[in-house]
Amino acid sequence: MQQLSPTQLKNHLEASERQPVLLDVRELWEFDTCHLEGSLHIPMGEIVNRIDELPDDEEIVVICHHGIRSMQVAMYLMHNGFEKVINLSGGVDGWAKEVDRDMPLY
Repeated sequence: MQQLSPTQLKNHLEASERQPVLLDVRELWEFDTCHLEGSLHIPMGEIVNRIDELPDDEEIVVICHHGIRSMQVAMYLMHNGFEKVINLSGGVDGWAKEVDRDMPLY
């Protein structure tokens, strides 16, 4: 699993020809508070039942608040055959502090 800081992810997104799937695994209230534009919202507790909604042939960036839940989901995806998995280290909190200072913090 690849780990990218918020700044590294921003650069990766800008350089990518094909936009990766941005998988936000936080709870709905967290997602409603703030999220990266274009994110797919599947809470961590629903991943097991909704894994078939994810393309196993595309790059997936897993996102949570600080990068811990997303790392657990990223490891689960890798154990289930997903090969192109990136964890956003620092999560949306880091994104708000490093990349998008207008994003709400919580």
